[in-house]
Amino acid sequence: MTSRPLDRLLRPQTIAVFGGREARRVIEQCDRMGFAGEIWPVHPKLDEVLGRRCCRSLSDLPAAPDAAFVGVNRVLTVDIVRGLSRAGAGGAVCYASGFSEATAELADGAELQQALLEAAGDMPILGPNCYGLINGLDGALLWPDQHGMQRVKRGVAILTQSSNIAINLTMQTRGLPIAYVVTAGNQAQTSLADVACALIDDPRVTAIGLHVEGFGDLAALERLAAIARRSRKPVVVLKVGKSEQAKHAAVSHTASLAGSDAVADAVLARLGLGRVQSLPALLETLKLLHIAGPLANHSISSMSCSGGEASLMADAAVGRKVEFPALQPRQLPRLREVLGEMVALANPLDYHTFVWGDLARQTEAFSAMFEGGCALNLVVLDFPRSDRCEASEWMTTADAVIAAASATGTLAGLLATLPENMPEPVAERLMSNGIVAFSGIDEAITAAEVAAGIGEAWDRPPPLPLLNVVPADGEIETLTEADAKIELAACGLPIPGGLQAFSPGEAAELAERLGFPVVLKGLGIAHKTEAGAVVLNLRDPEAVSNAAAAMASDAGYLVERMVDAPVAELIVGATRDPVFGLSLMLGAGGIFVELLEDSIILPLPATKADIHTAIARLKIAKLIYGYRGRPRGDLEAMIDTIATAADYVVMNAAHLEELDINPLMVLPEGRGVAAVDALIRRRR
Repeated sequence: MTSRPLDRLLRPQTIAVFGGREARRVIEQCDRMGFAGEIWPVHPKLDEVLGRRCCRSLSDLPAAPDAAFVGVNRVLTVDIVRGLSRAGAGGAVCYASGFSEATAELADGAELQQALLEAAGDMPILGPNCYGLINGLDGALLWPDQHGMQRVKRGVAILTQSSNIAINLTMQTRGLPIAYVVTAGNQAQTSLADVACALIDDPRVTAIGLHVEGFGDLAALERLAAIARRSRKPVVVLKVGKSEQAKHAAVSHTASLAGSDAVADAVLARLGLGRVQSLPALLETLKLLHIAGPLANHSISSMSCSGGEASLMADAAVGRKVEFPALQPRQLPRLREVLGEMVALANPLDYHTFVWGDLARQTEAFSAMFEGGCALNLVVLDFPRSDRCEASEWMTTADAVIAAASATGTLAGLLATLPENMPEPVAERLMSNGIVAFSGIDEAITAAEVAAGIGEAWDRPPPLPLLNVVPADGEIETLTEADAKIELAACGLPIPGGLQAFSPGEAAELAERLGFPVVLKGLGIAHKTEAGAVVLNLRDPEAVSNAAAAMASDAGYLVERMVDAPVAELIVGATRDPVFGLSLMLGAGGIFVELLEDSIILPLPATKADIHTAIARLKIAKLIYGYRGRPRGDLEAMIDTIATAADYVVMNAAHLEELDINPLMVLPEGRGVAAVDALIRRRR
């Protein structure tokens, strides 16, 4: 947000507060956190608030404040924001609701929000309909409620649209040092991405966590990703509100497979922004990123004094992009010497209790395990209840982890399988010593997976700018298969030879001209196979005529040469997401579309290398590469064709709503590919 720098608002030296009860609470919270700057309450009737003299109006302020909390009704909010902007204030938090989020209840909500934007001008505002911000580094708050934060010297920043979610997150007892909490409400002017871009510049911020309900500004998200990569400060996103778009009945299979949540996943991965699915996972991932930043790879080691815990760890990694590599030969003698003959040396490792309570031997065992070259080394340990039990031996294990990590220079984490079994004082001590205090097995695995994914993305060259084209207006038309194929053939896609007929007799004549065997299709019919509007392998004119007569097709027929049996069938499609625009979808095609649910989203534009990598991630790739002695598919021709389809989408991005090529038949190596069915929906 280059036109509205946020520094004064986020790190104020002077704060003005407008309003009654909420404004008083802002002052209370600043006092509790030891804010050293000046606070100027403004109220038309009160003489003082918490020992501070009240200004009667904005014009009575001693200077333009760095930040202001505006806790008055929505109409007066607009007037105060206008005055602050004219006075040269650094920014304002707009607490009031009743703007665009309340359009259904208040007809003037959207108009009032527009008035608020005009009043703000170039002055940054947060909200409306938000609590504001907590700066735990400097003790500066524009926050009208209690919270669970404390002063820290460095930590993560958490940003959310939801003020209540923000309060909940401040109450965490997981040992995560939080530097900032910022809420954005309606994001009328300043988006979460804008705030994140500003906070990354603070050298005391180690990582950013975003809880978002939707992305409104794709350019701001790209800018954030670029700054995060350049600053080496990772960003992790909790995106809520999985779209129903992927579930509704659609003209093509593409629309049903490429719902906006899947597109969001693909876009975030391309930008190098991590994604999690829950608030606990967000906090645990931020812990890891705070301590270590992105991981160099996906490898983990795990130790526990229980076989049951070792099994839980191993099972948690199934289907996840993490791995427990085998122990290296050089580790085995050292582990055997310290753990004895009864311990099965493996990863995850159950080290039994032979070294329990022995600091020196535990340190030696952990050190030997940590030197296996894994990106993250975990020791599983649930602490006992402090009110009923004694935990000195558990603390010995924690001390051994700290000592082993220090001795080996490796990244370690202490993992409690249950969050309540990681006491906050222990977690804080571990984190201050560079040990990630994990709570929950699944959350720890998620954290490792996300951190390694960010590292992997940062190791690649920066991505191409996302396709971001404003769609044209106009009525949507659906091309017939014949017309769609003519258009795609003109762009270089391999289309089977075919001719269009308008009667059964003409279809039979054209079939003879093409040469048998042929395929007959009814035009203007969605999902032709299900409607009985496709007949394959017709070998004489009579068969063609009879098949055409049996089809109810008002738009005519398409007669095409039969394509030889393929090695594999793909679906290649594109559909427009309301936020992210057009993206490419690749997957198992033909009858396997819904059966295998094997698809991947590829943001555009896409290179041939991107396409090759995406194909390799599909289950059906095994067939394309030659499965159990079967012939290899023509991989080069397939990638060239998909790249041509991607180029077609990019070139027609303003008008195209949907492309569906299903199936794209991948023939044996050297024989190419064929797009045997196609659908195009576009705006006139």
